[in-house]
Amino acid sequence: MRELDLVGVSRRRVKGPRRRLAPEVPAAPDLVRRNFSATAPNELWVADITYIPTWEGWLFLAVVTDVFTKRIVGWSMRDDISADIVVDALGMAATMQRPGPDLVHHSDRGAQYRSLALGKTLRETGIMQSMGSRGDAYDNAEAESVMSTIKNELVNRHRFKTRNEARLSVFSFIEGFYNPHRRHSALGYRSPMDYEKMWAEDAELAASVRS
Repeated sequence: MRELDLVGVSRRRVKGPRRRLAPEVPAAPDLVRRNFSATAPNELWVADITYIPTWEGWLFLAVVTDVFTKRIVGWSMRDDISADIVVDALGMAATMQRPGPDLVHHSDRGAQYRSLALGKTLRETGIMQSMGSRGDAYDNAEAESVMSTIKNELVNRHRFKTRNEARLSVFSFIEGFYNPHRRHSALGYRSPMDYEKMWAEDAELAASVRS
């Protein structure tokens, strides 16, 4: 970065809206226990919600990220923070990825993730639910890191006049930059889509050799 005269983006804290208290729905067990590792795609997904300020008010964003590829496999944006936002993000991920059995969906204990609607969607798709402990960001650190990147590299560098302007920017960032082009040190400085493609090619080659 010094050789290319590049400077990292600084972090700024923005006071966000208060989240609703979780309803009286039992939390799922913590199946991850801060071990954010996977050996293949669609083994472990992590999920979180963040807020984006606009002149019209808050825009809420929910994402689902594959721990193995770092790819944002599902996302949803709404003007409100109802449970629908996480249901839609999960629905997109399940539709696009078509995961097999034994997939774990991990999140915090927010009201949206403890909703009956999300629980029903998880059961219907055969995905196991996992939650970290209350109020401990480290229990969902992988998802927090993704949201921090979105905030640091996009949201904090812009002033959005309207929610639609913010929606378009977030869409372009996720699908036009983050997934296909943003390099991750954990992936050998490859992008999520490049790493996913490389893994699929290696897996196909290994299968042909065994056969």
